[in-house]
Amino acid sequence: MAISCSKPISLHTITEAALVLPEAIIGPKGLSKRILEKGISWQTPTPGDEVEVHYSVSLQGAEYFDSSRDKGTPFRFKLGQGEVIKGWDEGIATMRKNERAIFTIPPELGYGEIGSPPLVPPNSTLVFDVQLISWYPIRDISGDGGIIKKIISEGKGWATPNESDEVFVNYVAECENGVVISKSDEEGLEFSLISGHLCPAMSKAVKTMRKGEKAELSVKFSYGLIYCEDETSKIDDLVPTCPNLIIHLELVNWRTVVDITGDKNILKKITKNGEAFDHPNEGSLVKVVYIGKLEDGTVLERRGSDEEPFEYICAEEKIHGGLDRAVMTMKKGEEAIVKISADFLNFAAPMVYEIKLIDFETKKPFWKMDPQERISECETNKNDGNILFKDGKFELASNKYDKELITKNEKRKRAAKYVEYNHSFSDEQKNQANSLRLSCYLNEAACKLKIGEYKEVTKLCTKVLELDPYNVKALFRRSQAYMGTSDLEKAEEDIKRALSIDPNNRDVKIKHKELKDQRREYTKHEAKIFSTMISRIS
Repeated sequence: MAISCSKPISLHTITEAALVLPEAIIGPKGLSKRILEKGISWQTPTPGDEVEVHYSVSLQGAEYFDSSRDKGTPFRFKLGQGEVIKGWDEGIATMRKNERAIFTIPPELGYGEIGSPPLVPPNSTLVFDVQLISWYPIRDISGDGGIIKKIISEGKGWATPNESDEVFVNYVAECENGVVISKSDEEGLEFSLISGHLCPAMSKAVKTMRKGEKAELSVKFSYGLIYCEDETSKIDDLVPTCPNLIIHLELVNWRTVVDITGDKNILKKITKNGEAFDHPNEGSLVKVVYIGKLEDGTVLERRGSDEEPFEYICAEEKIHGGLDRAVMTMKKGEEAIVKISADFLNFAAPMVYEIKLIDFETKKPFWKMDPQERISECETNKNDGNILFKDGKFELASNKYDKELITKNEKRKRAAKYVEYNHSFSDEQKNQANSLRLSCYLNEAACKLKIGEYKEVTKLCTKVLELDPYNVKALFRRSQAYMGTSDLEKAEEDIKRALSIDPNNRDVKIKHKELKDQRREYTKHEAKIFSTMISRIS
């Protein structure tokens, strides 16, 4: 900080007022602070922030000899960067906006043994009258000095955009010499943070901003490389004359985009927020209006209207599973655009759905049900699963008997779940519950057999056998699973045990014959391999 001579002024009145207020000592080196006027907020600047102050300075016991107030221009500097004496860096870091204080700064935190001739002699104690007008928070977004953000105007709220959101901004990007190279239209610009716009610094910075925030970005070359959206443009020609960028950026608003599956196969962009916090779950009756389009705008599907919405029950395959999963993340009254990838659809092109959730009715949570309600719900789910199984929809049927992840944090309740916790059941209800539970385990095992999940089959059948050691169906299905994993000894053990319980069971007899044939073929295969090994040794 340079000190210049100006007309001496007398602040005798201020000094007398200051003596009325208590003095505080800052740090271990004797810096003292006496507040003249309190600030208007609780926040204080942090190292790196650009602060703006008015000051007057004097030697201890003397008249003030320098003042920014006389010059009519506030003094600016970056806090904690060594641009001013240490006493300023330490003292001003404790101030609030509009606060005015007297700082008494010892030589060690001022100009030390050398002083600042001719105005400040060696080993001088300085007295500063400082008012903090404002400051601009400055943040190193990239962590390496590549993107420095100076907040010009604070935003509202606390939320900031997420990685997959679509943002609406105003911006002007220019070289350090002031030449504008890109800017948004008068209406602003909307872009996806996944795709980015102009340069990597834009997306990085926006993710740290709040609604309405205005900032100035100082961007080094490595973060300022421009996305070449126009292949004919010669952006590389700008590099020698414009290695670094200054971007004036305002975050106007953003639309939340939810990655339903976590792999960007189902993306939901919220265009209108819904009500409350609840959303549909499996079994909910929902009322929706939606239009399904290709990306070029071609309409392929249209269902419902505001007057007569389309009604269906979630997770019953009445609409495409991807769209159904998106609906189960929506709130009442929410409107959204759902994009489903071609791979997820098993279709030639992705689909875009414009959808509105008019209303929904959820099932009562199982933990709120009384014992009889749980039993009834379990029977309903089991019967629904049976119908799906007969239709060859084994995955959906399995979901009715069991639970699976719909999203990262939401689980479906399996039919058996409703009757697992039976401490409040009567003896008759316990018998009903155990019978239903065994039936659900066995039915789910049948589904898993159809889709080749043999390890799950063995687990489910083992659960049944722990409750009913003589259950022939469980032994039979577990033996099939063991055959599927070529664990033939265990398969034969279960088959023989099933036959000892029910010697006339036709299905078990047929499977026993298949097992014998399989073991015979396996024995021949082993003998052939052994014979080949012996011939090579000889």
